[in-house]
Amino acid sequence: MPCPEWPQIKKEEYKGVWVLLEHDGSKLKDVSLELLGKARDLASKKGNAPVGAVLVAGTDEMAQEAVYHGADKVVVVINPELKVYTPYEFAKAVAQVVEKYKPEIFLIGATKRGRELASFIANSLATGITADCTALEIDPKTGDLLQIRPTFGGTQMATIRTPQRRPQMASVRPGVFPKPPRDPNRKGEIVHETVELDARKTVFLGAEKRIERDIADLPPVESADVVVAGGRGLGSAEGFKLLVELAKLLGGTVGASLMAVRAGWAPHTRQIGQTGKTIRPRLYIAVGISGAVQHMMGIQESKYIIAINSDPNAPIVQNADYAIIGDYKQVLPALIEEIKRAKGIA
Repeated sequence: MPCPEWPQIKKEEYKGVWVLLEHDGSKLKDVSLELLGKARDLASKKGNAPVGAVLVAGTDEMAQEAVYHGADKVVVVINPELKVYTPYEFAKAVAQVVEKYKPEIFLIGATKRGRELASFIANSLATGITADCTALEIDPKTGDLLQIRPTFGGTQMATIRTPQRRPQMASVRPGVFPKPPRDPNRKGEIVHETVELDARKTVFLGAEKRIERDIADLPPVESADVVVAGGRGLGSAEGFKLLVELAKLLGGTVGASLMAVRAGWAPHTRQIGQTGKTIRPRLYIAVGISGAVQHMMGIQESKYIIAINSDPNAPIVQNADYAIIGDYKQVLPALIEEIKRAKGIA
């Protein structure tokens, strides 16, 4: 039952599937486009319900890209206080728009920023939120959103509903759903909404960009076609130098297991698995990674998995398309030299 202090709602007033669009200042992030594709899928199961999107401190060009990728309406939120990101102010702005347009379903990318905003927005809207979903479906009997996510430990999947409150909110991991094709002929509506904010509760002091040693020029793990990842079996941070060299030769990027991140060998932004990023590359190379179920959940959509491991009984070896059993310190240099030879690199 809903909290008695929450305002009563009329569920029939809520229509459509909407997405919170996230951007890096110049373009939309891939997870936002992925969610637009899933929103269209869910909307088709709701009788071709409208698909909308909320864009905070973005441009009309970004909004148009959202239309090309599936949005019927994009609301561009305007307020001078939103030029610099602060969670309280952003969440209040988004909540105002959602309260006005009343989407039945509202999806947010489970990025670092999205995870931070989701709880603020859900609280403002007096509704529930299911975090880090890996699947979304529509119940054919009730029409409710089935919000599916792994339980803690990753051994089971939980299906969660929000039957009494609206909108039904879920955050979704990047890379879970495919990015829809871009259709420059799609038509949609772009609306500008000016929101009013209370006195600022957050004081912005400045920003400092962290440069990741050795991998600053490599793409994020969730957007790369080739990912070379290292785990505890590397033994130290030095092993990542070989991974970086291999990834650059293959035109890919570098990832890491939870244990490698905990050891301080790689930043959390490179972590793959249940508590990190979900990826779907064309090729995934796991070096010194045991392959615990939490890690496997983050790579199960990879087209090909290659395991390089000294333990023939490691779970990753059993789940890989190809496996090389041996010391990575011997395997990787030989592999790198062979690729260089094939590419004609001295």
